[in-house]
Amino acid sequence: MSRTDEAGLLVNASPVRVFRALTDPEALVEWLPPEGMTARFERFDARPGGGYRMVLTYSDATGSPGKSSIDEDVVEGRFVELTPGVRVVQEIEFEADDPSFAGVMRMTWEVIARGSGAQVVFRAEDVPDGISSKDHIDGMTSSLRNLAALVER
Repeated sequence: MSRTDEAGLLVNASPVRVFRALTDPEALVEWLPPEGMTARFERFDARPGGGYRMVLTYSDATGSPGKSSIDEDVVEGRFVELTPGVRVVQEIEFEADDPSFAGVMRMTWEVIARGSGAQVVFRAEDVPDGISSKDHIDGMTSSLRNLAALVER
């Protein structure tokens, strides 16, 4: 488990607005789930050392079953770093019986000022072997498009 996946997108919103969407649970459930999924938090505490439990539900899991159950991915997350307007670093772990999804993945969401907008970069380190690189990057890119749609409103 040493693979790193990355995706980025330039959005037409200030770094402050983007950062707010990275740390607000109501915004996160709106933009974070990739196409074909919904999300809910069972708990959420955005501070270094704080964490969350998120349930992602597939609209149709026939082609890609969930990691935690047939139609769900359950994620335990811990906030490692929150640098306002700049970066969110977290460690996440999927609840899964399949060892190919085991381990802690580090997710870094970085916000870089670009003129009147912001470049948003998602980097996932130590991606579990059970997650294909293509599917993961596609999902990250889908989430970024959702984020842009939210913060550009």
